Amino acid sequence: MVGIVGGATAGAEAAGLLAERGVVVVVFEQNPRPYGKIEDGLPRWHVKLRRKEYETINERLKRPGVFFIPCTKIGRDIGLRELVDDWGFSAIVLAHGAWRDRPLPIDGVDRYIGRGLLYQNAFIHWFNHFAERDYNGPSYEVADGSIVVGGGLASLDVVKVLQIETVRRALAQRGIVEDMLRLEHAGIPEVLGAHGWRWEDLGLRGATLFYRRRIEDMPLAEVPDDADAARRAKFAAIRRRILEKAMQKYAFHVQPLHAPVGALIEGDRLVGLRFQRTRAEGAAAVPIAGAFEDIAAPLVISSIGSVPEPMAGVEQDGLLYRYVDADLGRLAGYETVFSTGNVVTGKGNIATSRRHSVHVSTQMIERFLGIGSHGHSGEESLLEPAVTAAHDHAVRFADWVETQPRLDSVRVETLLRRVRARQAAVGYSGSYTQWLARVTPPDLG
Repeated sequence: MVGIVGGATAGAEAAGLLAERGVVVVVFEQNPRPYGKIEDGLPRWHVKLRRKEYETINERLKRPGVFFIPCTKIGRDIGLRELVDDWGFSAIVLAHGAWRDRPLPIDGVDRYIGRGLLYQNAFIHWFNHFAERDYNGPSYEVADGSIVVGGGLASLDVVKVLQIETVRRALAQRGIVEDMLRLEHAGIPEVLGAHGWRWEDLGLRGATLFYRRRIEDMPLAEVPDDADAARRAKFAAIRRRILEKAMQKYAFHVQPLHAPVGALIEGDRLVGLRFQRTRAEGAAAVPIAGAFEDIAAPLVISSIGSVPEPMAGVEQDGLLYRYVDADLGRLAGYETVFSTGNVVTGKGNIATSRRHSVHVSTQMIERFLGIGSHGHSGEESLLEPAVTAAHDHAVRFADWVETQPRLDSVRVETLLRRVRARQAAVGYSGSYTQWLARVTPPDLG
């Protein structure tokens, strides 16, 4: 028997493959629903992509031999050492993703979270759920003129949320109710034009994305390691074109070659950031001595990456977990604990795993950002590399499991009693389909 921590893309892939090989699997999920970053980290305008992945995850977690335990966070409800030493699994797989934001590199700035500062994961979670009738989580106010610190695809998601929601609010003040999906799909200038307005008429400043390197260096289209100078120049042009199209469609600004170095404080609030201008030297962003700029803003959102949350009993190398077998993801200090997916890479955005090709860089990424000629049509292909990587890792792990001794029937039954007891404790009846029907609000996308 194998315990899997996390039921989203990587965890479901491992569970499904192991079940196919006759291995009994127990999936521990911290949330009521198992969809992870697909539900809480991928903006809700990705309707088709979310629906497709929900269906895939459901199909794998419903398979015979897979036991689902929701509302159970390892490290909080059950300790990792307890799970390893007391429950009796043959092995444990950590597939719980990367939910902790990389800290903004300014001393003491985190004391202003919720008072002028937000981080990407909490912000996108709010955006995906705040419109639900029964939502009772934190409430955030979007603000015109906000600062986003980032540079990758996830930071562009944050900027788009700010722009779409501030425009919706500005139109509402003029008696116009506009749909989020239409603004995202058609773009802000087109929707405003349909109402006889221009961007300039709204009196909005727009959000600004600050990036420490050049626009051409933004990780919007990954350059193959073996690319020559001519091909690297081509990718640089692609990155600039992608960003310029997004800026035009969603009316935001970008300030490259700016690194955050200080906080602007008034009373008990963060009211902006001090940036130091940089210059590009190869792949590095080198600070320019004495070149500082204070930028006031009603809201700062940091979107500089995600890493796994620390867990008691898990050694770390910096912000990532420590491994002794990179191929299997074997955790340091354990013989039978492995990891897969974003918990290994520390990449929390669903689109960070993608093929290294001009085709994907120019078409799939543009579709993901909503600036392709067919909107989001076909963007499901972005998940293929991540799913393929999860499948390949699951195969290697399943091969390892098959070399281990099978648990005897007494040990299996003892473990299953613990499983059923935990399921009962959280109100899970044992039917995955019935549970989803019960915990999914009718207005939840």
